[in-house]
Amino acid sequence: MFDTMTLTKVVGGVCGAFLIYLLGSWVGESLYHVGGSHGEETASYVIEVADAGGGAEEETVDFATLMASADAGQGEKVFGKCRACHKIDGTNATGPHLDGVVGRDIDAVDGFSYSGALEQVGDVWTPENLFHFLENPKGVAPGTAMSFAGLKKPEDRVNLIAYLDSLGG
Repeated sequence: MFDTMTLTKVVGGVCGAFLIYLLGSWVGESLYHVGGSHGEETASYVIEVADAGGGAEEETVDFATLMASADAGQGEKVFGKCRACHKIDGTNATGPHLDGVVGRDIDAVDGFSYSGALEQVGDVWTPENLFHFLENPKGVAPGTAMSFAGLKKPEDRVNLIAYLDSLGG
């Protein structure tokens, strides 16, 4: 039933069909391909716009003004992002507990093993130190074990600081 000639014909037929498929794919790609080569994209038309001044620096807001308008209720909602690693009941989790953190010495929670990188931030967790640290923890304290990306909105940071300050110690 199956001899060498039959097996050769079957393999040749499969290889021939695959070759025809590849050739068809190549022809179709060359016929219907649009755009630049190797991932380059060219705009089909350009829209001219007047300079709207969008390249200007962002307006910096005074920290004291932000803290004066901080809302601890909104900060409690923002704390939901911190809740995965921090507790506010005096017990440590993945990170140290945060009750009484405002005004507390940095690296001062008993029973928690710090990475040592936080000493670059300062001596005490002042609202200003917390404000800058919460924006980009890895940028302010390179080498910290805290993997949080940070809070980009200044309003979220001051609201969170107001909430943590309202907890006391």
